[in-house]
Amino acid sequence: MHNILIGFILFIVGQAMIWFQTNSQFIWKWPKDNPMLIALCGIPISYILIIATKYVVQGFDGLLWPGRLVGFGAGMIVMAICTYVMMGEGITTKTLVSLILAVTLVLIQIFWK
Repeated sequence: MHNILIGFILFIVGQAMIWFQTNSQFIWKWPKDNPMLIALCGIPISYILIIATKYVVQGFDGLLWPGRLVGFGAGMIVMAICTYVMMGEGITTKTLVSLILAVTLVLIQIFWK
């Protein structure tokens, strides 16, 4: 469980970095004017996601699918939070249902043995 928690936290950090990498162009002028420099942020982001995957796969005894679904769920959660906080984009019923499904996916992978 310890490895899964570390991996999940790293997925959250990596997904938040991806959110800012791809969406900061809509918030600030500098990223909009410098997309190539923003693209270089992909190197540390990729490294974080590789390490997150390593921890989660170890936590699930070498299985890849649970880690992929945990990463997907983390991305959905981060997308909803960052889009709401940074862009003021509300959470519609459709988005709320999708978030509930994403959280359910993560919980199934962690607790269903």
